Amino acid sequence: MSQPGIPVSGGAPASLQAQNGAASASGSLYTNGPVQNTLMSSQVSVSQGYNSQLPGSYPYLIPAKTLNPVSGESNYGGSQTVSPLSNYQGPGQTLYRPPVASNPVTASLHSGPVPRMPLPTSQNAAATPVPSGSFLPGASVQPSSNWQYNYPSTGSQTNHCPRASSQSTISGTTNLTGHQYVSSGDPSLQNSFIKSGITPNTNNGPMVVHNSYDEIEGGGFSATPQPTNQNPTMNRSVGYSYPSLPPGYQNTAPPSTAGMPPSSLNYPSGPQGFNQTPLGANHLTTSMSGLSLHPEGLRVTNLLQERNMLPSTPLQPPVPNLHEDIQKLNCNPELFRCTLTSIPQTQALLNKAKLPLGLLLHPFKDLVQLPVVTSSTIVRCRSCRTYINPFVSFLDQRRWKCNLCYRVNDVPEEFMYNPLTRVYGEPHRRPEVQNATIEFMAPSEYMLRPPQPPVYLFVFDVSHNAVETGYLNTVCQSLLDNLDLLPGNTRTKIGFITFDSTIHFYSLQEGLSQPQMLIVSDIEDVFIPMPENLLVNLNESKELVQDLLKTLPQMFTKTLETQSALGPALQAAFKLMSPTGGRMSVFQTQLPTLGVGALRPREEPNQRSSAKEIHLTPSTDFYKKLALDCSGQQVAVDLFLLSGQYSDLASLGCISRYSAGSVYYYPSYHHQQNPVQVQKLQKELQRYLTRKIGFEAVMRIRCTKGLSIHTFHGNFFVRSTDLLSLPNVNPDAGYAVQMSVEESLTDTQLVSFQSALLYTSSKGERRIRVHTLCLPVVSTLNEVFLGADVQAISGLLANMAVDRSVSASLSDARDALVNAVIDSLSAYRSSVLSNQQPGLMVPFSLRLFPLFVLALLKQKSFQTGTNTRLDERIFAMCQVKNQPLVYLMLTTHPSLYRVDNLSDEGALNINDRTIPQPPILQLSVEKLSRDGAFLMDAGSVLMLWVGKNCGQNFLSRVLGVQNYALIPQNMTDLPELDTPESARIIAFISWLREQRPFFPILYVIRDESPMKANFLQNMVEDRTESALSYYEFLLHIQQQVNK
Repeated sequence: MSQPGIPVSGGAPASLQAQNGAASASGSLYTNGPVQNTLMSSQVSVSQGYNSQLPGSYPYLIPAKTLNPVSGESNYGGSQTVSPLSNYQGPGQTLYRPPVASNPVTASLHSGPVPRMPLPTSQNAAATPVPSGSFLPGASVQPSSNWQYNYPSTGSQTNHCPRASSQSTISGTTNLTGHQYVSSGDPSLQNSFIKSGITPNTNNGPMVVHNSYDEIEGGGFSATPQPTNQNPTMNRSVGYSYPSLPPGYQNTAPPSTAGMPPSSLNYPSGPQGFNQTPLGANHLTTSMSGLSLHPEGLRVTNLLQERNMLPSTPLQPPVPNLHEDIQKLNCNPELFRCTLTSIPQTQALLNKAKLPLGLLLHPFKDLVQLPVVTSSTIVRCRSCRTYINPFVSFLDQRRWKCNLCYRVNDVPEEFMYNPLTRVYGEPHRRPEVQNATIEFMAPSEYMLRPPQPPVYLFVFDVSHNAVETGYLNTVCQSLLDNLDLLPGNTRTKIGFITFDSTIHFYSLQEGLSQPQMLIVSDIEDVFIPMPENLLVNLNESKELVQDLLKTLPQMFTKTLETQSALGPALQAAFKLMSPTGGRMSVFQTQLPTLGVGALRPREEPNQRSSAKEIHLTPSTDFYKKLALDCSGQQVAVDLFLLSGQYSDLASLGCISRYSAGSVYYYPSYHHQQNPVQVQKLQKELQRYLTRKIGFEAVMRIRCTKGLSIHTFHGNFFVRSTDLLSLPNVNPDAGYAVQMSVEESLTDTQLVSFQSALLYTSSKGERRIRVHTLCLPVVSTLNEVFLGADVQAISGLLANMAVDRSVSASLSDARDALVNAVIDSLSAYRSSVLSNQQPGLMVPFSLRLFPLFVLALLKQKSFQTGTNTRLDERIFAMCQVKNQPLVYLMLTTHPSLYRVDNLSDEGALNINDRTIPQPPILQLSVEKLSRDGAFLMDAGSVLMLWVGKNCGQNFLSRVLGVQNYALIPQNMTDLPELDTPESARIIAFISWLREQRPFFPILYVIRDESPMKANFLQNMVEDRTESALSYYEFLLHIQQQVNK
C-alpha cells in the first residue's frame, strides 16, 4: 500500500500489478495501472456503470477495503494513528489526544441539588478536579467520561496543514468549452446549459492507482494540470439528474418547501448573480462594513416572569450576521448548521460562554433543486483540498484564495469560461462559485474500483415467533409492489436468505422453473453454496424473484422451530456480499439464541429506573466487529426489529451503527393484535425501498484554519482521523460533529465549513455532493450569545448525552444536561449583564434553552421511571444519533395544535391544496380545554385528544359520530367526510406526515383511553411522577445560577 507521504513511484504498487495485469489481459476497460490511450475513447461508461465487456472480472478487482477493520488501522499518513478496535468507542468517539498540561484551569463548582462527581484522580494532573456533569475547559480527561466543549490538544489533526506530498499528478489541460452543467429540478432547465456538440476532453495522462479513499477525497492529487496528450474524445453523458421529487414523495408537496414556513426558503439553491469585481481585494472582508446586529437579539428576558416564550409558528434558525451579498449565497440551515452562528475568536472566549461548538448536518437530504456540474476539472485548493465555493476570494482573474487555509491557487484555464453566460473571463460567476450546495460528476480519479452495482440482500427471520407476527406477508407484499422502483439500473442485483436454527439460501438462477432452496445446517462454520446464483440480476431473474416473494410467507407457516441463529446468518450474508458491497436488510423478531452472537436476556423490569443497573452497552462485541468487516467491504446493514419482547437492541444495534445502516423498531408488531403497526411498516418500507441511495461513500468535513473537529456523532466508521466511511448513505440520516478553536481567529472576520460526500449513485455514477457554510467571527461574549442557535445546541447536547449515558451512566448524562443550562446562563449573568437583576435572566437567543433541556430529560432516551422498556430507550438513543435535527427536535419537544376550529386564515396553498396553519401551543394541560380537540405531533406519533364536551359539530363533521361515547376506543384513522371541517384536518395531518421519512400513526384519544397517559407524558411543561414542571425547573436553574 502506498502511504500518503511517500510518493508513489511509477504507477501501481507492486502488490497490485499482477491483478492489474490480469485485468487488462482479460480485456477489462477498468485497469488500475497506466491507462492506455487506445482505451481512453471507449472508457465512456463511467456514468452508466460497468462496460459490458467486463464479464466476471468485477469481484477480483482491487477491493475497496483499505484498512483492517478488526485492528482499525488505516494507511492515513498523518502523525496520528487511529486506536485499535479495543479502544474504539464508536461514532461518538473522541480521538485520544495528549493533554495540554501547561493550561491549568480552575473549575467553578456548584453545590446543591444537582449531584456532581469529581473526576478519577488518574486523569490530567494539571487540572483542578472537574465536576462530572459540566463542560469545563482544560481537563483533558479520557474523552468518554467527561463532556467538554473545548478540546485542547497538541497532536490533533487540523485542517490547515498541507497534506503530505503523496500528491500524484493527474493531467488536465482541456478545451475551454469542455463543461456541461445540469440543474436538476426544473426539467426545462436540464438541457439549457448544454452547448450541443461539445464533449469534454478528459485528462489522459498516466493514471496513478489510489488504494485508499483518503488519497482520493483528501488529496493525493496536485491541482496543477500537467500537459499531456490532448483531445481524446469522451462521450460522457451529462449528469443524470434525480427526479425532482424522491419516489416516496410523489403526488405530494416537495418535502423541503412544503413543510417550512416561507422564511426558511430564503436560501437559494439555483444559480445566483453575485457582483464581485473580478479584480480586487477580498470581497468578503470589504463587505463586512454593512453589518448590523438584530435588535431583537439584544433583548434580555426574565424567564420567571415571561415563561411563555414558545413561538406560535415553527422556530426558525437564527440568520448569521453577515453582509447580505454573502448570506444570500450561504448554505441552507436544513442541510448544514452550526450551534453558534457567530464563532468566538479564541478558545478562551468559547470556554467563557460555556456553550458547545459543533455542526449538525443532513448532507444527503432530498432536494427539489440541486445544481449538478459535469466538468473535466474539479477545482480544489492545492494545499487543503477544499472544493472551490462561493466564499473563496479571487485576487484577480487568474488567482483565487482558499477560504479554509488561505493558500493562493491558480485558476485553471478551462475554469475561465462560464457556460451559463457563455462568457470568458468570469470565473467568479460559475455555478461552483454561486452555489453553497452543489454536486459534481466525479471523474475516474475519484474511484478505487469501477462503481459498484446496486446490490440488495434481504435476510428474514422465519422462526416460529417470526411467523406468528405475520410480518413476512407485509414485507414480501411491499417488495412485490416496489420491485420496479428499487433504485438502480440494468445491473441491480438482489438476493434472499432466511434463517431459524439453520440458514436457507435461494438459488434464483436464470432458467430455473422455480426458486431452489438450499439449507446450510452447519452454523458453526458457515459456507456459501453456489455463490454465483444467490445474488442475481434483478431484470434477468425478475419472475423467479416474484415467485419467491409470493411463496415465502406460506413456506414456514407450520414451523415449530423456535431458535434464532442471527449471527451465523449475518456471517453468511456478509460472505455473499463482500465481493461487491451493497445493502443488507435484516428482519429479526427475537433475541438471537444460537451460534455466534447468541444473547441472553438482560432486562429486569424492576430495575428499569435505577440508572446504575440498566444495560446500555453491548453484551458482546460480535456485532460491532462484523459491522466493521462489513464497512471495509462497502456493506451497510439495516436492522428491522419487530418484537414484543426484549431483544437486546444495545447489542444488535451495533451491526447498523458501525456499518452506516439504520435501525427500525416496531415494538409488539402483530398483524392481527396490532394492525396499526402493519400500516406503519408498509408506509416506511415503501419509503425505505424507493428512496435515493448512495453506495461506497466517504464523507469529510473541513473547516477554516484555526478550528478543529474532535468528535463525530452518527452511524459510520471513522476510517482515518477525519474520514467517515459510509458504505451506504441515505437521505434520512443526520450527523453531528464537535469542534474547538485551536488557534486564535483574530486575523480573520469569517470562517467556513465544508462537507464533501463522495458516493456512487444507484445509476453507477461517482458523484460528490459539497455543502459550504460561512459564518462571522466575533470577539465579545455578548455577540457569541446573540448568535446561539438553541435548537442546534440542544441537538448536539442530546448526542453528547447519549455518549455519556453509555460511557458513564444515565444519571451522569442527566446531570450534564442540567449543568449545561446552569453553566451557560451563569456565564451570561456574570460576564455579560452589567446590573445583576433578580430573576432568571437569559439572552433572547437562549430563551427556550431550559425548556428544550427539560424536554430532553423527559424524552425516552433520558427519562427516569419504570415505564420505559430498555429496547425502547436504546431505540430512542439510536434515533438521537441518526436523525436529522428537525425530526430530533419534534420527538423531543412535540408540537400541540387546537384543531376543532381550523380555518383557512393564514393557510398554505400547495399544489391546489389548502393546508391550515393553526398556532403552536405550549405543552401544558393548562392549554387544553374540555370543549376542544387537540392534535399533538410528536414526530413518530400523532395523538388527537378529544375533550369530553367537544362540540357536536366536530364529532359529526370530522369524526363521523353522533356523540362522545360513540368514539371507538382504538380509532386510528379519520373518516373522509364530505365536509370542509373533515377536509381541513385531513389535509393538515397529511401535510404533517409528508414532511418526514417515517410514518406517524394517528391515535384518537378519549378521556378514558389507555393512550391518554402517553399524551400527558408529552406535556413537557407539567410535572410528572419523576420529573419537575417547567416552572419548578426554572426555579432550580435560578437557584444554581444566582449563587
